[in-house]
Amino acid sequence: MDLLITYDVETVTPAGERRLRRVAKICEAYGHRVQKSVFEVVCNEADKVRLVAALQAVIDPVRDSIRIYRLPAQALDDVEHLGKPRAVDPRGSFVI
Repeated sequence: MDLLITYDVETVTPAGERRLRRVAKICEAYGHRVQKSVFEVVCNEADKVRLVAALQAVIDPVRDSIRIYRLPAQALDDVEHLGKPRAVDPRGSFVI
């Protein structure tokens, strides 16, 4: 499945800054960063369940927000992109 993940983590405290780094690390383990707080992820259902559980364990649900968009199959293969070229192929090799 193709996912687009966006997040907004409150960083006015040191704890918020730590949560932001942890959220980014989790997302980096599953997908490719395409903007500062935006990741493209290609995964299966089991990986999605693990990803969501890991994110829920890190965020403060009162202060932070994560949005996970489930895209149609192969949607990331048909992205219109302007500006700096895409650094990686979302379906290319991925080393964890």
